[in-house]
Amino acid sequence: MSDEPRGARRGKAHLSIELTEGAIRVHYGKRTLTIYSGSDLPGAEVPADFVIRLDEILTWDPPHENSEVAIEDLQKIAAAVEDECEKRGLVVEFE
Repeated sequence: MSDEPRGARRGKAHLSIELTEGAIRVHYGKRTLTIYSGSDLPGAEVPADFVIRLDEILTWDPPHENSEVAIEDLQKIAAAVEDECEKRGLVVEFE
């Protein structure tokens, strides 16, 4: 049995990753974030399937475009994207 109080997990938003042609779509609770891949990093040994520039991720997609993506959420998103790409044998680079 978990040490968490009953219902403690209920408030956590579900995070899912959808890979599309040239973009990554993140669904986090009721919000969505579309991340477009940038160009390959100069001097990369292996070309990346996705290059994500974290400093360009500022707000959520409409209708939540006035809400900033919190640093904690961005860290969770980056980890989830990395895990999903790894499962599919894809290379993702973060800048």
